[in-house]
Amino acid sequence: MAEKSIITYTLTDEAPALATRSLLPLIRAFAGCAGIGVETKDISLAGRILAAFPERLKPEQRIPDDLALLGKMVKEPEANIIKLPNISASVPQLKAAVAELQEKGYDLPDYPEEPVGEEESAVRARYDKIKGSAVNPVLREGNSDRRAPLSVKNFARKNPHSMGAWSKDSLTHVASMEEGDFYGSEKSLTLEKADRVRIELKKADGTTEVLKEGLALLEGEIIDAAVMDSRKLREFYAAQIKDAREKGVLFSLHLKATMMKVSDPVIFGHALSVYFAPLFEKFGKELAAAGVDPNNGLGDLLKKIESLNDDVQRSIRAELDACLAAGPDLAMVDSDRGITNFHVPSDIIIDASMPAAIRNSGKMWNKEGKAQDMKAVIPDRSYAGVYQAAVDFCRENGAFDPVTMGSVANVGLMAQKAEEYGSHDKTFIVSSEGTVRVVGEGDRILLEQPVRSGDIFRMCQAKDAPIRDWIKLAVIRARLTGSKTIFWLDENRAHDRALREKVAAVLPEYDTQGLDISVLSPVEATQVSMKEIAAGNDVISVTGNVLRDYLTDLFPILEVGTSAKMLSVVPLMNGGGLYETGAGGSAPKHVQQFLSENHLRWDSLGEFLALAVSLEQIALGGNGKAAVLSKTLDQGTSRLLDNRKSPSRKAGELDNRGSHFYLALYWAQALAEQNDDGELRDNFAPLYQELAAKEEDIVEELNRVQGKGADMDGYYRASEEVMARLMRPSPLFNSIMDEFSLRNN
Repeated sequence: MAEKSIITYTLTDEAPALATRSLLPLIRAFAGCAGIGVETKDISLAGRILAAFPERLKPEQRIPDDLALLGKMVKEPEANIIKLPNISASVPQLKAAVAELQEKGYDLPDYPEEPVGEEESAVRARYDKIKGSAVNPVLREGNSDRRAPLSVKNFARKNPHSMGAWSKDSLTHVASMEEGDFYGSEKSLTLEKADRVRIELKKADGTTEVLKEGLALLEGEIIDAAVMDSRKLREFYAAQIKDAREKGVLFSLHLKATMMKVSDPVIFGHALSVYFAPLFEKFGKELAAAGVDPNNGLGDLLKKIESLNDDVQRSIRAELDACLAAGPDLAMVDSDRGITNFHVPSDIIIDASMPAAIRNSGKMWNKEGKAQDMKAVIPDRSYAGVYQAAVDFCRENGAFDPVTMGSVANVGLMAQKAEEYGSHDKTFIVSSEGTVRVVGEGDRILLEQPVRSGDIFRMCQAKDAPIRDWIKLAVIRARLTGSKTIFWLDENRAHDRALREKVAAVLPEYDTQGLDISVLSPVEATQVSMKEIAAGNDVISVTGNVLRDYLTDLFPILEVGTSAKMLSVVPLMNGGGLYETGAGGSAPKHVQQFLSENHLRWDSLGEFLALAVSLEQIALGGNGKAAVLSKTLDQGTSRLLDNRKSPSRKAGELDNRGSHFYLALYWAQALAEQNDDGELRDNFAPLYQELAAKEEDIVEELNRVQGKGADMDGYYRASEEVMARLMRPSPLFNSIMDEFSLRNN
C-alpha cells in the first residue's frame, strides 16, 4: 500500500471534546482498514494556555503548541484536518480556565486585567493572543464552502422542526446607530504596490503614540480604517433603553464578544453601564475598588461585590434592582436561573441568538420564561439590516416551512485573516483625543480617522489572492449547482465598494455564461434569498467573513433547525482541506446536563459529515478504499437519521454515545452490503453481524449509566482517563471494537 494517509483531528472543548473521546476510537477502527491514520492536535482553550507558558511548567506538564503546528500544516498541500468547535474565550472564560489549571498544579500567572510593569504587560500580551478568535484565523488558509448536505436536508423535510408563528402585529425590530458606528466612519484603500505601514495616534497635544508598526501589506490588498464613537454609542443605548421601555418590548443586546475580542466586549460594557447608569454613578468608587469591569458582564459584577462589606453589598443590590425596575425588561439567557442578556458577554453571540429568535416568532424569553417581542440592539449597521430584512419578511409572509423551503449555501471570504476577524491586533481603545493614522513608507498617510478618548479604532485587511480565490470558488459552486448566486456587497460601505470593483474586474476571467450571478446589497440579497427559498429554490450567498458566520447560522437554523448540521469545507489555497464540524454555541448547556445527568445530547452529525469529505480527499489521491469508506459513511449517516438515532434531549434515552454506536452499526452494514471492495466487505460483515446481534445489550449498557451526575474532574482540562471512562461506558461495545481494531489495523 502507498504511504499512509493521515487525518488530523482536533481536540477542543466542552461537549465536542467529550464526544470526540467516544467517536475517535470508532473512526480509527474504520479508517485503519484503508491504511489511514488519525492523529490529534490539541487546540482547546486549556491546551492553548499551557502551550503559551512552557517555561513555568514542569517537563511532564508541557505540551507542544499544536495551534502553531497546525498553522504550518494548513499551508501544505497534503493537509487533511477535521476541526471541531473550540472556545473563543471571553475574559471570564479565560480566567476560569486559568484558575482551574492552577488548582490542578500548573504554575500559571493570573490574568492581569490592569497590568502594572513590563512583566505583567508581557503576561497580558500572551493571554490576549489566546482570547477570542485565536484559532480560526490561524487555520483558515482557504475560503469557506458551507451548505446543508442532502441527507440532512431530506431528513428536515421528512421530520420538520418547529417554527414559531409570526404575527403581522409583531413589535420586534432591530435597532442600530444612525451615525458614529464602524459602518458610517469606514474608509477604504486598495494598495497599488506593496507597503510597510504603522498605525499611530497623533494626539491633540502634539505627541505621537505608535499603536502598531512593521505591518507588511501586499499589492492589491484592501485595507480599511473605521471608528466606533463611544459617546454616540452611549447616546444610542440611552435612547434605545428609553424606547424599549415605552414600547413594552424586551431590550436584547446582540454582539460577538468572543470572535471580536477587543471591540465587542467594550461595546457590551457600554450597554451595561448605560442601563445601570445610576448604579455606576452612586457606587463608582466601591465598584472600582472591587475590581468591577462592566465589559465582563453583570455576573462578574455580582461576584466581585461579594468582597465588599455587607451594608455596601445590600445598597448596591438595591440600586441594581431599582435600575431593573425602572428600565425595560431584559431578554433572558436562562430565565430559571435569572441569567439576563447582560450577565456574560459570551452568552449573547449574535449569529446564534438572532436566528433562534427569528425562528421563535421574533421573540426572546422574558424573566417569567415566556416569549416576548424584542428590540434587537445591534449597534453597528454593517450587517444589522440583514436581520431587520429577515424580520420584515417573516412578519409579512409568516414562518418558513422546512418541508418545502430551499437552501442558502455560502461561499465566504475568510482566508489569511480577511476582514473584521483579522482585525484584533489592529483594534485599539483610543487613549486620548487626536487622529489615528495608517502611515506607509516615506511617512505617506494612507488612511486617518479623528478620534476621542474611549473610541474604538480598528483596521481590517483583505489580501488580493484570497479575494480572487473567493470569486473563483463562487463561480465553481455556481456552475456545479446551477443555483442563483449573489455577492452580498453594499455600495454605500467603503470596504464593499472596493470588493465590488474586484468582483467586476475578476469575474470576466471565468466562463459565466448561463450562470445567474449578481451583486446586491446585503438587505437586497436577504430579501431576494428569502423570496427564493420560500418558493423552494436554492441560493448561494457569496459574502465576507462576518456575514459568512452570520448567514451560516441564520439560514440553517431556519432550514434544518440547527447550524451544527452544515457541511463546512475549506479548500486550502495551497491544496488540501480543512473540514469544520459545525457551531459550538450550545456546547456549555450540553455539558451542564452531562454533569447533572450523565447524558450528552451533543449531536456529532457535523463530525460524520466532515469525515466523509475528509475521506473523499484521500480517495482523490488514489486510495480506493477511502472512496468506499466515504460513500458508505454517507449511507450509514442517512440510515442513522432515517431511523431517528440522533441523541435525545432526555436522560435515560439515546445520547451522543448511543448515536455513535448506531453510526458504527449502520456504517458497518453499508460496508458489508457494498460490492466495490471485497476485502472491506469481508472485514466488516462479521463486525456488522456481531453489533446487530448485540444491539439491545449494548444500548442497555450505554443508557444504564445515565440519570446521575458525571464527575469530569475538570471543565477545561479533564483527564483523558476520566473522559474515556465516561464516554465509553459499554464494556461489550468497547471489547467488540477493540478486538476489531486489533485484527484489522
